[in-house]
Amino acid sequence: MSAESDARSGGSAAASDAWSGGSAAASEARSGGSAAAPRDDAVVAPVPVRPVPLLNIANVLTVARILLVPVFLWALFAEDGQSVGWRWAAFAVFAMAAVTDRIDGQLARKHGLVTEFGKMADPIADKALIGAALVGLSVLEVLPWWITVVIGARELGITLLRFAVLRHGVIPAGRGGKLKTLVQGVAIGLYVMPLPAAVLPVATVLMWAAVILTVVTGVDYVVSAMRPRVATAAEAR
Repeated sequence: MSAESDARSGGSAAASDAWSGGSAAASEARSGGSAAAPRDDAVVAPVPVRPVPLLNIANVLTVARILLVPVFLWALFAEDGQSVGWRWAAFAVFAMAAVTDRIDGQLARKHGLVTEFGKMADPIADKALIGAALVGLSVLEVLPWWITVVIGARELGITLLRFAVLRHGVIPAGRGGKLKTLVQGVAIGLYVMPLPAAVLPVATVLMWAAVILTVVTGVDYVVSAMRPRVATAAEAR
């Protein structure tokens, strides 16, 4: 009986030690697992943002539009502007440059290719193309000079204002501004093309519409640019 009792006591002790060891191991495993688990307030390293390369397709198209301006003028003034073939060539160059104006902005926004250079060069390219066409047509006595002066003054003034407020943020072009650009382009294109005299009234109506839209959108842009500054000045008082 004594031997059997000792055997049972030894077995119970061994079983108790084994259970204790297992519990301790399990507890350590849980503690280790908890320590290894990431904390909710752990600091995550920021993902580095790659800079937008200056040489990208959007900026290339913008520069190409600027380079097309003298080519357009050369074709427009060829043979004193009286050559039908050269006038069609001038229209083709103008249309090509106008299309790049549409494409480069879309590419820059869609693919994240917006750069400081593009912000400055794009409006310069637009105004250079429109201004060169208006001045060229007025020199050829196809378009009245007062239209060129009104549109040119507005475009130059708005461009200077855009650069002045650029550090505070870019004011996006509204629907009126986009419509103005479209009507300007179509009207100028009709004047550049050597079309029959019967089409001249259509070109005249479109040019008048372009002048009105140019003035109205110019005033709207000035108001939009000055509104935040007026509000800031009022709060400062």
